[in-house]
Amino acid sequence: MSHKPRLAVFKFASCDGCQLQLLSCEDELLSLAESVEIVHFIEASSHVEAGPYDIALVEGSITTAHDRQRIQVVREQSQTLVTIGACATAGGIQALKNWGDRADYVRSVYAQPEYIQTLATSTAIADHVRVDFELRGCPINRFQLLEVLQALVAGRKPRTPTHSVCLDCKRRGTVCIAIARDAACLGPITQAGCGAICPDFQRGCYGCFGPSAQPNCDSLADWYVQDRTTHVQLVPLLRNFNADAEAFKATGDRIDPHSEPGTV
Repeated sequence: MSHKPRLAVFKFASCDGCQLQLLSCEDELLSLAESVEIVHFIEASSHVEAGPYDIALVEGSITTAHDRQRIQVVREQSQTLVTIGACATAGGIQALKNWGDRADYVRSVYAQPEYIQTLATSTAIADHVRVDFELRGCPINRFQLLEVLQALVAGRKPRTPTHSVCLDCKRRGTVCIAIARDAACLGPITQAGCGAICPDFQRGCYGCFGPSAQPNCDSLADWYVQDRTTHVQLVPLLRNFNADAEAFKATGDRIDPHSEPGTV
């Protein structure tokens, strides 16, 4: 009998939504189980096995010193490490604290802040260890996840889209929100993966899948500013689910000169 690749799924700072996408595969998950041996997936089973692992899926960002050490162990035990979701690939929504004061947040939220041990920032897994493949999204697209896993099992490179949401809008025949409704939309600089859902409901793209290939964020921001869209509207869009993605972060900081991102 041939050896099945050993698959492990790990959680760091996150909402578990991307792990749930794997469970949402339902029938496809049963087929996947025939190709891999799921040996560590606490979201699905209390039965876990120690490494090494052939494939590790990592959800969540690094927000504590303990997790900064734990991801090193996961990397050492994993032949191939794939980060899944905006938290793991770009710090997630919790990366908003990178522009604030950690102590103020802790005092505001917790009755006994002295027990809270957290870093001043929320950062992507790739900021700490080598990552073999990043799967974007908040949450990820489950069909893209299946493609990545099937590709790794077959020994080929995963094929996931890198074009912008705008192309999907054109394919669906969706009227451009930015032009027709004068709405701020990150579609031109956001990677496809959602199916362009928000523009189809007359709402601008929120950038859930992070920057597309070669995004011209500065040009888009300047165009909106010239069109009287203020930084008060633009900065929250850029500092959203993928707040710490370099392309979004750089432009957000440029149009909000008072920001001072924290450092690890």
